[in-house]
Amino acid sequence: MKAFALPPFCLCVFLFFLPSPAVLAAEHGGRLDVLMYKNAGCACCNQWAAHLEKNGFRVKIEESANLAARRRALGMDERFSSCHTAKIGKILVEGHVPAADVRRLLAEQSRPKTARSDVIGLAAPGMPQGSPGMESEQPEDFDTLLIRADGSSSVYRRHLAKRNR
Repeated sequence: MKAFALPPFCLCVFLFFLPSPAVLAAEHGGRLDVLMYKNAGCACCNQWAAHLEKNGFRVKIEESANLAARRRALGMDERFSSCHTAKIGKILVEGHVPAADVRRLLAEQSRPKTARSDVIGLAAPGMPQGSPGMESEQPEDFDTLLIRADGSSSVYRRHLAKRNR
């Protein structure tokens, strides 16, 4: 009996359309694992973690005595720093980035046509009032930045504050 083998071209086409584990988890109600590093006692970090969990992520929190050193070791430039740094697969998330932005980047990075090898993650530098985990009566506009391995960044998504008028 002769073994069945796919021609190399068919195998390549099959692998091209095979979604990544992150996409499968997102599309099938699975929860994506997040490892968040934060300073001890920071309540807004816990609120951001709760925001992620409400949006389908499973967050493990690890308190860090030296968050700046941890951030540097992971490859996130200090210019983008906030009160916590998270890792989701190969993607870093710095600060109070909305879950929708994280999901969008994960989806883009899981598709060969939209994946970019120079991207290390997203950041919402500082602690923008009105961002997830930083809810406020005086929200401010803020940008989610796309961070590249060379240290450069660009606006990934602009968030306009919802003000009571």
